[in-house]
Amino acid sequence: MTLQRKALGKKGEEEACKFIHKLGYRLLERNYRCKLGELDIIAWDPIGMLVFLEVRSRSGNSFGIPEESINSTKKNKLRVLARYFLMARSEFTSVSCRFDIVAVHFNRDGEVKKINHIKNAF
Repeated sequence: MTLQRKALGKKGEEEACKFIHKLGYRLLERNYRCKLGELDIIAWDPIGMLVFLEVRSRSGNSFGIPEESINSTKKNKLRVLARYFLMARSEFTSVSCRFDIVAVHFNRDGEVKKINHIKNAF
């Protein structure tokens, strides 16, 4: 991954965190890493559901929109990571949870053009 793509991804995660905070979400973990991989954001939504948020950022649509970049392999990996997180933390044994996507669309100047939040994406 190029430095430019990493920087865009990091900026996208920052914008996603600000966005969900305004919606009333409470951040629990950011960039949760384990031996299986990484979860971008884990947060409590306003009604108390645990949400695993996958953030995707793009500065153009030549490779498709960010929402479309999550394929079935990635979805399965995120499910495995979430199970690992829940099993590792005994306080979460009986919580409801879901997977959301936060797609951050940037313009060519690196400014946020649009943020699309897809609840219960998969």
